[in-house]
Amino acid sequence: MSQSGATVSPECIESYNKLKLDKVYKYIVFKLSDDNRQIVVEEASADKDWDSFRETLINATTKSKSGAVGKGPRYAVYDVEYQLASGEGTRNKITFIAWSPDDAGVMAKMVYASSKEALKRSLPGIAVELQANDSDDIEFDSVLKTVSKGLAGK
Repeated sequence: MSQSGATVSPECIESYNKLKLDKVYKYIVFKLSDDNRQIVVEEASADKDWDSFRETLINATTKSKSGAVGKGPRYAVYDVEYQLASGEGTRNKITFIAWSPDDAGVMAKMVYASSKEALKRSLPGIAVELQANDSDDIEFDSVLKTVSKGLAGK
């Protein structure tokens, strides 16, 4: 259980294992349920198009208690694949992204921040964690540079 009291749904772990072990998915986007009590899978996809993944995060919304809909934080896991510039082959790194846009509601950002560790503890084998607060933080070249520690080729 997280500091916020949110639990991780079994579906999150099952989907993550399908990404990590079975390579069924390329990415998974997680969100808090409407009552903020459970972390659930919002989308699990085999789509390798980074831009569609990025759009999913950028367009995420959250409802406030007053019923207003605004930008929403999310968690995501992406299996980043890249070629080493040295020509030594392909590498994969499972990357955890904590997406919390600057213009999201304060309450939503607080609940997501206090629930993140519970999800991360449930997902063994994460190689890299990124905190992303604006769309530039999730540009593929920026993520690739961080994930590969600058060793990826173009």
